[in-house]
Amino acid sequence: MEHTAPVNPWVALAYLVAGVCFILALRGLSSPATAQRGNRLGMIGMALAVGTTLFAHHLASPFEIGVAMAIGAAIGIVTARRIAMTDMPQLVAAFHSLVGMAAVLVAAAAYLNPGAFGILGDDGQILTVSRIEMGLGIAIGAITFSGSVIAFLKLNGNMSGKPILLPGRHVINIAVLVAIVGLVGYFTQDQSAWVFWTITGLSFVIGFLLIVPIGGADMPVVVSMLNSYSGWAAAAMGFTLHNSAMIITGALVGSSGAILSYIMCKAMNRSFVSVIAGGFGGDAAAAGGEAKEQRPWKRGSADDAAFLLGQAEQVIIVPGYGMAVSQAQHALREMGDKLKEHGVRVKYAIHPVAGRMPGHMNVLLAEANVPYDDVFELEDINSEFAQTDVAFVIGANDVTNPAAKTDKTSPIYGMPVLDVGKAKTVLFIKRSMGGVGYAGVDNDVFYMDNTMMLLGDAKKMVEEIVKSLD
Repeated sequence: MEHTAPVNPWVALAYLVAGVCFILALRGLSSPATAQRGNRLGMIGMALAVGTTLFAHHLASPFEIGVAMAIGAAIGIVTARRIAMTDMPQLVAAFHSLVGMAAVLVAAAAYLNPGAFGILGDDGQILTVSRIEMGLGIAIGAITFSGSVIAFLKLNGNMSGKPILLPGRHVINIAVLVAIVGLVGYFTQDQSAWVFWTITGLSFVIGFLLIVPIGGADMPVVVSMLNSYSGWAAAAMGFTLHNSAMIITGALVGSSGAILSYIMCKAMNRSFVSVIAGGFGGDAAAAGGEAKEQRPWKRGSADDAAFLLGQAEQVIIVPGYGMAVSQAQHALREMGDKLKEHGVRVKYAIHPVAGRMPGHMNVLLAEANVPYDDVFELEDINSEFAQTDVAFVIGANDVTNPAAKTDKTSPIYGMPVLDVGKAKTVLFIKRSMGGVGYAGVDNDVFYMDNTMMLLGDAKKMVEEIVKSLD
């Protein structure tokens, strides 16, 4: 029987310190004020984990490993510097896919050369516990990879963001999932190649099938869910590699992603199962995604908006995906600064699922140097709209729709929303009146007597308002 070498106590200690750094990194990332420190701790932990791994295994080909690391580092640095903050959701999805594929490749390497991983039993067969780890790792990794690729294509506009509803999808999904679970169980008894590669193939397929029917309105939950999957895949491979740092990191990412997915679902008043089932807003989206009612509404100009904003005592700005698409965050911060110069109190209201990934709006506002103290979550600011002079909504349709509270037939019924309609005046920037949000429903706020619609590109409209405030 082949055994792994005893773990050097200094190596174990280094992995433990790396794990502590990762925990402190997550703690730091929980607040914008400490996010930079959290990032630094995460970088230190990862450098320590990688360096310890290279030292502990006395690699026979350090040159090849060094070249591979240099290529990966170069790609990461160039990508991080060039990617626009508005493209962060698809970048996160792309990175998740790489983690998933890494898990698949590690599992495949362990299966093809089990002796190198020290997972052979006395009978020359792969240890049963290692087969379980490999089966789970490759299944979760493959699902993460193909699911993340579809999420990237949807977020990047290469594929329609509307739900793609396949006939009999629920039956197909359940059948494939049952087959994967059954084959993973059978793999513990029979390590034949056909079993291993069938698990791999079916897992790639189910990742595709699970994400295709999910529409853009659910994308924040999808990104968080895939983040969780990537963590569990890494943890499973950590057991196969006997690497405690991978186990700790994977467990942290997996559990935090799962918790965040739960929070996202709660913020949308949806169950995790209903998100996975897909099709949020599918009926309306299939109908063309256009507003169905022709009702009277008021249109305003940048000069009108500037006058109302300049006369206000308090303004609450509500950013949404429209701000991200037009990259209007810098112009919005400039507008906020101008209003403060006029003695106006300015606050920003963030809905938990605004945008296309968890924290999307927070990241964009931070990139524009909006003060952290001016940014508030839904539960902390929703009660203030009734005492607010102007609610300035920039591309946030579904998360401000009062139908979530009044219309039991609406697909977003029960979802907590920002009560912008209670403000004395609502200024709503929207590209046109012809379309609706990703949920596929019209917004009654557009037609309220206290609402003025500002139609056009969000960035250009805000820039015109800034000029009018001078």
